[in-house]
Amino acid sequence: MDSELLLFPALAVVVIVWRLWRREAVRHERLIASIPVRIHVNGTRGKSTVTRIVAGMLREAGIETVAKCTGTAAAVIAPDASEHPIRRRGAPTILEQIEVIGAHASPTTGALVIECMALKPNNQHTSEHRIVRSTIGVITNVREDHQDVMGETRPEIARSLMNTCPTNGTLVTAEEDPEILGVMRREAEARGTEILVATPQAVSDADVKGFSYFAFKDNIAIGLAIAELLGIDREAAIRGMQSAAPDPGVLRLRSFEMLGKRVTWANLFAVNDRESVVAAVDALSRHRTVDTTVVGILNNRADREQRATQFADIAATELGLDRIALLGAYEHVLAKRLQSQHGISRDRLVLAGEQRELSLGRLLALLVAEQPTEHVLLLGLANIHSAQASALLQVFEGEWHAG
Repeated sequence: MDSELLLFPALAVVVIVWRLWRREAVRHERLIASIPVRIHVNGTRGKSTVTRIVAGMLREAGIETVAKCTGTAAAVIAPDASEHPIRRRGAPTILEQIEVIGAHASPTTGALVIECMALKPNNQHTSEHRIVRSTIGVITNVREDHQDVMGETRPEIARSLMNTCPTNGTLVTAEEDPEILGVMRREAEARGTEILVATPQAVSDADVKGFSYFAFKDNIAIGLAIAELLGIDREAAIRGMQSAAPDPGVLRLRSFEMLGKRVTWANLFAVNDRESVVAAVDALSRHRTVDTTVVGILNNRADREQRATQFADIAATELGLDRIALLGAYEHVLAKRLQSQHGISRDRLVLAGEQRELSLGRLLALLVAEQPTEHVLLLGLANIHSAQASALLQVFEGEWHAG
């Protein structure tokens, strides 16, 4: 008898909770349906930047736009371009997307641009088909990352990312690999969605120069493709993208005088897949002249031996480096590998592993003062977390920064 008496209040609570959830779900569905342009941005690299520049483009076109990016610092970007940081009490979940839309969108909102924050395929599917229901989907690119949850191969990762492909809409991508595009087209066709491939050839060098940071043509091309879909004038689109505030984690080049040299610093420490590193270094080639020594700084963590080896191989074969500096762990192992397997001569190696306990002054002398040319292009690679990397960041992005 007592158990029966306890059952009724429990059932009542369940019914109340279900009704509250259903009411919120109906409210969300109505609000989403009222927003004519809904853009869901997914991909391996560039999601936050694309979210920001597309929102800037839409604002420039006079469309009331709410944007939300995860990026280096999660934030909501209001229609007036003001940013509102997202404060989390616990681990982030995709329910955050519902909260953001409910708090910031309104019946007058003309566009929603939202970065996918889910990694697991099931959560990506829920984010698209239950929360955003995009009219335009974006897959920036497909790279080898988060393989523990998305799949071991790039085709498997592509299928995972395609969980955010809209139904009966348009999917824009800057991915150009025929094999990956084949996977994406099959997935899109099953959803009645057309794929539009944005090509960097549509972006001029003059377009790139108008950005306050190092902008990649692939990201701008995605913005231009969406502008064409929505009938936004190209000049207005470029102007809006250039005016958008960048994500704190974007690549910014720092140029300054140090130790009798002209130094250009590019922080690529956080770029941790081969394709992105190669693309970034290739894009930096215009900063290289006959008077430039390019030094790749491999900052290697003791708990990332596989990545250390991978980046050593990439540095030796794909980046066109003049010097390779070994910081952090595995100096001896990697130096041996670079010389024996890749034919890198000893005079092209800068040995500065953490076991040497070099002073900051000595480390800077090795990286800058002792290079043979007047201009030194320094590329931070592999990992960002170490005492040596922190010291370099303080110097190159702190008191020495001069523009």
